[in-house]
Amino acid sequence: MHQADSPVKPEVPSRRQLLSRLSAGAAVTAAAAATVKAAIAQPNPETHALPAYAVSGREAGMDFYDFHGREAFAYTKKDGNLAVEGQDGKRWTMLIDLRKCVGCQSCTAACKFENNIPEGSFRTWVPDLEIGTYPEARRAFLPRLCNHCERPSCIEVCPADATWQRKDGIVEIDYDRCWGCGSCVNACPYDARFINPITHTADKCNFCAQRVDQGLRPACVETCVGGARQFGNLNDPNDPVARQIKSEPVQVLKPSTGNQPRVFYIALPDQLQNNLPGRPTLWSEMFKEAGFKNPESETAGVWQIVATQEADHG
Repeated sequence: MHQADSPVKPEVPSRRQLLSRLSAGAAVTAAAAATVKAAIAQPNPETHALPAYAVSGREAGMDFYDFHGREAFAYTKKDGNLAVEGQDGKRWTMLIDLRKCVGCQSCTAACKFENNIPEGSFRTWVPDLEIGTYPEARRAFLPRLCNHCERPSCIEVCPADATWQRKDGIVEIDYDRCWGCGSCVNACPYDARFINPITHTADKCNFCAQRVDQGLRPACVETCVGGARQFGNLNDPNDPVARQIKSEPVQVLKPSTGNQPRVFYIALPDQLQNNLPGRPTLWSEMFKEAGFKNPESETAGVWQIVATQEADHG
């Protein structure tokens, strides 16, 4: 009677052998990943854009120049020039109900994340104010952003034709044309524009056009915890926002300018309608910083001089 052959036991590697094999495998995987990433992360010759991950690890906002809307946004060709021309027949608008705003700054943070805005700069912000006098003083919040006016004063003053208005009312900036002269910054009566310290060009809110064109709401509207911000089509009589604007008392900022803003407010205090709180940073410091960071710019010296001049109150 023969005994059955004993099964052959697999070789169990020692701890040192196991670690050696894992290290070798990890090295091969890392090398392959680096090769693939380097190949994929090459700039797109049509858009000059880099994927977000290809510039990760930089200081906040420093990757703005690499892949933020170069050549009027990367998806322009795919969507039939939609990013440039906009949606025909629509008129985008924003309605802000100040009775619901709690000053949480969720909109401010969402805007910076969505649009990759450099530190110290803002496309939208919410000043925390005190209005009235004792004993009637009270706290107030006033969300601020580009008003995407019907008659934008920023367009006609641009010497480079870098600012234009789409068919749906969104006012845009071509960062390849803009040379950062600041004419539009000074022409805006709402302090909605600023000089981007990374690109040295004008910058502002664009209603998150890259989201709106894909059927989404602007980031600030999406994240408003109190539902104070609403976004809609003013040309659509069935749009809830359009109906509310036409049926309730609404106000705009600085109506006497003639710009005809398309950002409307509910319960806007009289004290703030024509007396807007300033930007988080002084415009003179903004231009000065942009000039210092780009000393070869033609406007650098000009803004440095302006920034050091004292006001004459005599």
